[in-house]
Amino acid sequence: MKLTPPAEAKAFVPTSVLLQRLHDAAPTGHFTLGWVMRSLHKRGFGLILLLLALVAIAPGVSIVAGLLLMIPGFQMIAGQPAPVFPRRIAVRPLPTRHLAALVQRAVPVLRYLEKFIHPRWPTPLDATKRLVGVVVVLLNITLLFTPVPLSNVVPALVIALISLAYLEEDGLLLSLALLASFIVLAVDLVAVWETILGAKWIFNLW
Repeated sequence: MKLTPPAEAKAFVPTSVLLQRLHDAAPTGHFTLGWVMRSLHKRGFGLILLLLALVAIAPGVSIVAGLLLMIPGFQMIAGQPAPVFPRRIAVRPLPTRHLAALVQRAVPVLRYLEKFIHPRWPTPLDATKRLVGVVVVLLNITLLFTPVPLSNVVPALVIALISLAYLEEDGLLLSLALLASFIVLAVDLVAVWETILGAKWIFNLW
């Protein structure tokens, strides 16, 4: 007798499809983060991290996106089932055209990446969520407080990679993305230490 796989196992939706559905269902004119959270359900953490990380790559809005990324990061560490933003942020209207522009750029790239990224190496969800939350918070600290032009780009790209691996349930890619994040954090730590030593040397000259 042939066993039928559970419906949930067959119902995995790629991130590109999830984003396109979000775009197609978006209200005309304006949307809110609260609406996005209600639309995403259990995959809210991964997709909100991905969207905010993509926004954080842009120099002009990287600080705002980085601060917003801290919210789901800490909530993942706390083990919450889904991201929740403060009401003032959750109900703030945002232009739908910005969401449309972001989705239109991201979906073709995601469709290409999904040829290589797919569910594999399953990991415990709660433990993975907390680890991802810790790494996202640490990367955000480097994104927000490294006083170097374009220093936001690499941490934001790594967060986007982590969130994509988390969304696609790809344990192999997640392992590689976490390794990349540790390298970025180590380099940043060395740079900070060298800056401290340099400042101390200059201070001793006085």
